[in-house]
Amino acid sequence: MRYITGIEDYDGQKNTSVTLGKFDGLHRGHQKLIDKICSYASAGCETIVCAFDMHRESLMTNRERRERLEGKVDWLIECPFTDNLREMEAEDFIRDILRDVFHASHIVVGADFTFGRGRRGNVQTLRDYADQYGYTVDVIEKERYRGTVISSTYIKDALAQGDVKLAEKLLGYPYEMTGIVQHGKQLGRTLGFPTMNIEPDECKILPRFGVYACRVKIDGRWYGAVGNAGIKPTVTDERRRLLEVYVYGYEGNAYGKEITAQFCDFERPEMKFGSLEELKEHVSKDMAYGEKFFKEHGSFQ
Repeated sequence: MRYITGIEDYDGQKNTSVTLGKFDGLHRGHQKLIDKICSYASAGCETIVCAFDMHRESLMTNRERRERLEGKVDWLIECPFTDNLREMEAEDFIRDILRDVFHASHIVVGADFTFGRGRRGNVQTLRDYADQYGYTVDVIEKERYRGTVISSTYIKDALAQGDVKLAEKLLGYPYEMTGIVQHGKQLGRTLGFPTMNIEPDECKILPRFGVYACRVKIDGRWYGAVGNAGIKPTVTDERRRLLEVYVYGYEGNAYGKEITAQFCDFERPEMKFGSLEELKEHVSKDMAYGEKFFKEHGSFQ
């Protein structure tokens, strides 16, 4: 897969099948769009995912999107939503971008897709110009879960409630975050529970602050873990968002390593305790919860 960060850097020469949108999270609805553009690959089309970057709080970093699409499509274009793009008339976008730059033979979008100045372009606009500019249009109906349309907003609402199991059903994979293990105050080691701290990307959404059963990948191997997502109010006033995980069965030194944590189950909300002893008592209960969770859900190594 070729990855570029602007339409102006695209230099492909073949006919293409293209899908466009925000692709925040690459949830099951987005996956239907991608499956459809890939269905045209056998006809000699290269596949393009054009993801508009809106600079908002996101379910997925650009790197995570790139890694999840690697090997599935030919091109991923992370496209900043500039003023020039925002003010472009709909027909100009079709002619100058979709036809002249992307050489689009097939355009695949969701039913609510809009584009162009004032968002006046929509699926009917694409259909109106299809014959003139030589492409077909596939409009993919929304994917639903138990009657509700799957959307980034639906997933964000689930995460805000700590319902990471629902988020996984909507995404089609566990919600996760990746970061470098940082040196902290080593309070966990003092309490007898050595932990690893990673800080999310500033745009990456953390689920509801609280304690979770997690799966953690270190050096290519998965471990069970229990983690606290939040700001650790008992021990600091910094209000710095962190995920702090205790990893079962890991005995190495992870400082400076990149690890990935997947959220499996919510135990309790984050709390501010009155003393370190009270904190230690609750952490012991959290540890027992995590051990029970992974015993019931199979091996984690």
